[in-house]
Amino acid sequence: MPKSPAPETAREFNPDERAALYDIINARRDVRNEFRSDPLDEAALRRVLEAAHAAPSVGFMQPWNFILIREMAQREKVQKLFAEANDEAAEMFPDERRDAYRALKLEGICNAPLNIAVTCDRTRGGKVILGRTHNPEMDVYSTVCAVQNMWLAARAEGIGMGWVSIFDHEILKQILGIPEHVELVAYLCLGYVDKLFDQPELAARGWRQRLHLDDLIMQEHWTD
Repeated sequence: MPKSPAPETAREFNPDERAALYDIINARRDVRNEFRSDPLDEAALRRVLEAAHAAPSVGFMQPWNFILIREMAQREKVQKLFAEANDEAAEMFPDERRDAYRALKLEGICNAPLNIAVTCDRTRGGKVILGRTHNPEMDVYSTVCAVQNMWLAARAEGIGMGWVSIFDHEILKQILGIPEHVELVAYLCLGYVDKLFDQPELAARGWRQRLHLDDLIMQEHWTD
């Protein structure tokens, strides 16, 4: 066995650096309607993707891929698929919520200059992956960590990002040519923004409010 490298001294971050991180976390928003049309700076986009690629992954399998979608014809296909699913979703809500749901703008597929599909290759690394032996979903969870890294890095770059989830995923995979063994985890819209809500948009519009953290913390075991 090769000799294991010794860990280096952990860097300590100063108060300003820590504050910047928490500021970015609290300023992150799911953007739907505030995108500018100008293209993303390629260097900034690369930094955002590098941040995603630096995410933790179980067994260091790095199961993600990133499909960059700029062509309007392709995005219009995706937007049409969303519209069909969104109409179906509206009918699932009770009558008193249906109009409020239809008033929400839940995507920026054609408004944002860039869409990114994030996938999880469930075969990457072989059949037996360190850390995934008893929980096969850990590869998907790892890919979600990459999405979160991307979201925070985008916010730090002044780039808005929105996650669109209302699709028939199998048809979307066909549109994007994604193989059967690869999972589509996230469909994202990215673009520069000048204005953002000062709280999550669904809270600002009265759809749902943030839960109190103290009501969600338990000690040692589940408590009702």
